[in-house]
Amino acid sequence: MQPSPPMPRDISELTHLDEKFNEGLLLHRKGQLAQAHAIYQQVLQLMPGHFEALHLLGVLAGQKNDPARAVEWFGKAIEVKPDFAATHAGRGHAFCQLKLHQEAVDSFRKAIAISPGSAELHFNHGIALYQLLQHQAAIDSFDKAIALRPDIAGTYNNRGLALNACKMHQAAIDSYDKAIAISFDHAAFHYNRGLALNALQRYQEAIDSFDRAIAIEPDYAYVSGEKLYSKIRICDWRNASDDVSELAARAQRNEPVTAPFQVLAVSSSLTLQRKVAELYVKENHPAHQELGVIPKRPRQKKIRLGYFSADFRIHAMGYLTAGLFEKHDKDRFELFAFSFGPESNDEMRQRIAAAFDQFIDVRAHTDQEVAQLARRLQIDIAVDLSGFTQGHRLGIFSYRAAPLQVSYLGYPGTLGADYMDYLIADPTLIPEASQAGYSEKIAYLPHSYQVNDDKRKLADRVFSRQELGLPATGFVFCCFNNSFKITPATFDGWMRILQRVDGSVLWLFDGTPGALDNLRQQARLRGVAAERLVFAKHMRLLPEHLSRLRAADLFIDTLPYNAHTTASDALCAGLPVLTCVGETFASRVAASLLTAMGLPELITSTQEAYEALAIALATQPMRFKAIKEKLQRNLLTTSLFDTRLFTRHLEAAYMQMVERYQNDLAPDYLEVKPPVG
Repeated sequence: MQPSPPMPRDISELTHLDEKFNEGLLLHRKGQLAQAHAIYQQVLQLMPGHFEALHLLGVLAGQKNDPARAVEWFGKAIEVKPDFAATHAGRGHAFCQLKLHQEAVDSFRKAIAISPGSAELHFNHGIALYQLLQHQAAIDSFDKAIALRPDIAGTYNNRGLALNACKMHQAAIDSYDKAIAISFDHAAFHYNRGLALNALQRYQEAIDSFDRAIAIEPDYAYVSGEKLYSKIRICDWRNASDDVSELAARAQRNEPVTAPFQVLAVSSSLTLQRKVAELYVKENHPAHQELGVIPKRPRQKKIRLGYFSADFRIHAMGYLTAGLFEKHDKDRFELFAFSFGPESNDEMRQRIAAAFDQFIDVRAHTDQEVAQLARRLQIDIAVDLSGFTQGHRLGIFSYRAAPLQVSYLGYPGTLGADYMDYLIADPTLIPEASQAGYSEKIAYLPHSYQVNDDKRKLADRVFSRQELGLPATGFVFCCFNNSFKITPATFDGWMRILQRVDGSVLWLFDGTPGALDNLRQQARLRGVAAERLVFAKHMRLLPEHLSRLRAADLFIDTLPYNAHTTASDALCAGLPVLTCVGETFASRVAASLLTAMGLPELITSTQEAYEALAIALATQPMRFKAIKEKLQRNLLTTSLFDTRLFTRHLEAAYMQMVERYQNDLAPDYLEVKPPVG
């Protein structure tokens, strides 16, 4: 039991105490915080267990942005009077500021037990649960708050965020609509509604929501980038040049105008891409010091590799990396998967999980908790396979999950984060002259940076042109890249190519609702019949998709965001890929693949050369035949689809990283040399 606080010695002392406290309370209400603090301290000297003084010192500490001290004062107040809801709530707020969200949840739960009819307490409880990624529990708390106070717009908005996190996008939209009905003039409500609409591929509606957010608050963070990304997803190119110029100008003014991924497809500036990444990381995922520095570890028998991804499943990432995980040298490396993507039990998830020593589902764990887990497991190298792609958890790395942190494969550019030590690349992707565009040190692999799975096979089925909707005769140009990669300049070039090659068609991927009609309209505006654009539907089974690619003649690439997995798919199927290189990582991936395939003659560096070569290959049968035959030969003799060789090269890079660490050397540029002979 706690000892009882000393009582005043006589009635005159009690009167003085009340006067003192009231004096402090008056100063506090006037905003004279330092003076109020001094008075409350004097009150406590006279009566150490004065509950109101302890409570208000906690409030003051919160007002002075000192949450650690607030927790202490509120804790002392609770010892004196444990049944006052506002004290538990104040402590919960302070815990939230300290990112101690479980402690915050516990504090709000105690406050609710005392005052269950407070909508504000249920709301704050929901916020803390959301921070713990307990999204369904957060929804339940927001529902209780709404039942008590159905007129608070912010509750519906936060409920929408939790619903969206649960992939309940339509329910989230309905919740945002209720928030907007109560309070229309909040840019955040319209912005969040637009994100949910994007998740449902209702891009035009999303654009309308983003427009409303911009009308309310023109500089609202990231809304311009999201609007532009929605537009390019459906190939709505109206004012595209002006939109990109404005985005670049605002980024140069250090405004949080766009997330990094959106820039890859609209800008060929390496400088801009690094700038946007650094701004985004500073705003959303700054380095955290709560876990402290990882103590120097002795050399272990095996290097412990942690791979972190949302995409250990049927996904482009899964298709590329499954063979890598299987072919790692298990005598030298111990493999840990940290999975934070959607629940899946598909065949690719099962195959990938079987390749790891430990496959850990961390969806329900916070970034800090995942970093702590990686530290407890003594991961030597934490490899981020997501970057800024959908479902990423860069925040894990902001807490330093391992002594060495590496960005690989998922995001084609710099992360702009000083806690990411290395980026895996190759000399074609990042020439030495371009290193300043990357915050990471580059670990150079020979050949290509991109791993491929040598178990990737084509189906035996042979597709006829007729069943694919293609003409029986004529040259078939093909590009199965996502629609957002198609820029007006790229499309202009494609239309000029079609006009120069009689009877040719362009076979595109129909993956985005709304894009098809816009592309056909754009073709007509350029004097090309819409029927010369043919659209392919999604095929779930990769072997069948690869097989149908053989119906095309030439894959023609996009710029500034190249074909990546789609390019290696094409090459695997024996379909030549024609590319044009730019300055950025994303604009040099196809060139990296072609270099590894021994086909540098399909790499161009200007739009004019790109178009001329496409036309030449389509109109000079013998020249095209020679390219096709060379590709078929090189599939058997070059390195791109040699998974075991690639894995040995990547492991050599990892070992160089660990060797530097063991020798107390900072990360630096590394190069893996291919074996001689």
